[in-house]
Amino acid sequence: MTPMVLIERELAAAEAARQERNDGKARVCARRAVAHAIEAWIARFSVPGWRGDAMAYLRKIQEDASFPLPIRQAAERLGTPVTRQHTAPFTIDPIADARLIIAHLSSITSKDASQ
Repeated sequence: MTPMVLIERELAAAEAARQERNDGKARVCARRAVAHAIEAWIARFSVPGWRGDAMAYLRKIQEDASFPLPIRQAAERLGTPVTRQHTAPFTIDPIADARLIIAHLSSITSKDASQ
């Protein structure tokens, strides 16, 4: 299965979970969609030092100053544990944050492919 199919499948599952008012599952699916996008980006560019799960990837984005601030902020919101939602920059729309990060990674890949 291609990374894009996996990403779209997770985003669809996130949307379905949101419709069912299962916000925790929506966040998990959104995180997994981002993880698939990051894994495709890592494979394309042989990015060293990027290993782990969805949460580890989100932390790496937060710490990497080469990512634009809105992308790092989206990663921080998406990676915030639900237990800290009232004291941290918790997002109420994890799917939008996931789509923002995925679009950024896709644009990087597209720029490289066109050169």
